[in-house]
Amino acid sequence: MYTKEIHLARKTANWDPVFAGLTVFGLDFFNESWNGWVLAISGRSAVWTAPGETALRTTVGWNIEIMFMFAILGIVFYYTLPEDKNKKVFGISEKWLSAAVYTALCVFIECMLNKAGLLIWEYAWWNRTFAGVWLIYLLGYFIFFVGAIVIIGLKTKKQKLTMLGIIYAVPILMNLFGFGVMGWNY
Repeated sequence: MYTKEIHLARKTANWDPVFAGLTVFGLDFFNESWNGWVLAISGRSAVWTAPGETALRTTVGWNIEIMFMFAILGIVFYYTLPEDKNKKVFGISEKWLSAAVYTALCVFIECMLNKAGLLIWEYAWWNRTFAGVWLIYLLGYFIFFVGAIVIIGLKTKKQKLTMLGIIYAVPILMNLFGFGVMGWNY
């Protein structure tokens, strides 16, 4: 998918689908990093864990299947956004409405995975209660789509690359510190 998008971007100079995909993945990388830190610092549990069989487990809440899903989610989201950036539905900007709907769908899927025991939530403030779902909605997913909207809304390629650099630098530094300096295992 990325190979095709990069090929198209070279022809059209529109790198926004690639940037949207990298943004969503990078923000999930950040979420998975702080989730691992919660496990290491609390000595109890991460906020969420992904138990069970996987082809590759990268952190306590992340595996290769989840990584692939987030790697393509931003590209899929980009292609559902309207070409007219000012388009509104019921008086709401369609791009923000799309972000809200995508987030709701992701949270619904998370709740089903949790109910099936495939995604474990340890803490009372991050669960299938009304208050817990809103936290998952805002911090767990909505920020991904906000990030994608912000990135593709920036004016220059340099601004977009700078923002992507920041998005990736934070979890990379967190993990260098956590794994490398502190010797944490999450």
